[in-house]
Amino acid sequence: MTKKKIAKTNAIRLLEQKKVPFQSIAYESEGAIDGVSVAKKIGHPVDHVFKTLVTTAGAGKMYVFVIPVEAELDLKAAARVAGEKKVEMLPLKDLLGTTGYVRGGCSPIGMKKLFPTFIDKSAENLDYIIVSGGKIGLQIQLAPMDLANAVDADFASVTKK
Repeated sequence: MTKKKIAKTNAIRLLEQKKVPFQSIAYESEGAIDGVSVAKKIGHPVDHVFKTLVTTAGAGKMYVFVIPVEAELDLKAAARVAGEKKVEMLPLKDLLGTTGYVRGGCSPIGMKKLFPTFIDKSAENLDYIIVSGGKIGLQIQLAPMDLANAVDADFASVTKK
């Protein structure tokens, strides 16, 4: 029986290039692809699975936020840490063109450009977190600090309490 080879995404290529330790996790991409469903599919605690949200402050300014899948981004806190008056979610129609990724497969690693990135502070106390691997059906497990170093991210409190 042959083992199915996982296709390399930009996220995986970047981590390998930077020699960042990670583990790729494939999952069945049929059915629900929301973060809670993905956590169940891969058998990991939901508090370790994070989603990637892209925001805009207008005039081409983009910011990336990596938050727990069960959490909601606090747009005021997000704007504050980004040094902006206001940020709003990037319209879904602009996601692929801006990041190179689709909804449900948007990774904070390997976007078309390196946008300022913030990881929710809750990740700092975890030994690992899981983020999208750059396509639906693929997740990446790595240490929060390794992710922060790979994408030059800062940790900040950006979720609604």
